[in-house]
Amino acid sequence: MTVQHEAGVQGEALEVWIDQDLCTGDGICAQYAPEVFELDIDGLAYVKSPEDELLQAPGATTPVPLTLLTDVVDSVKECPGECIHVRRVSDSVEVYGPGAE
Repeated sequence: MTVQHEAGVQGEALEVWIDQDLCTGDGICAQYAPEVFELDIDGLAYVKSPEDELLQAPGATTPVPLTLLTDVVDSVKECPGECIHVRRVSDSVEVYGPGAE
């Protein structure tokens, strides 16, 4: 079963954000999905825009490309700080992360 079927989000637009207050700076997310996550000079992880720009504003979100969904979900599952949140764009319901049902 794929990640897309597992969450029932197949075809739905998703976005991801990181709570820097909980980030431990391990960089696991950037290892799994460097196209989406990056560590900054402050040692914390941030999401990147589709244009590869680091988004440092608190609560900044970026789209999750379907081709990278498995890598992003693996980042969520392996994050020791439990600070990565993936939610549906349509209703802001968290589908992966500490607030997911």
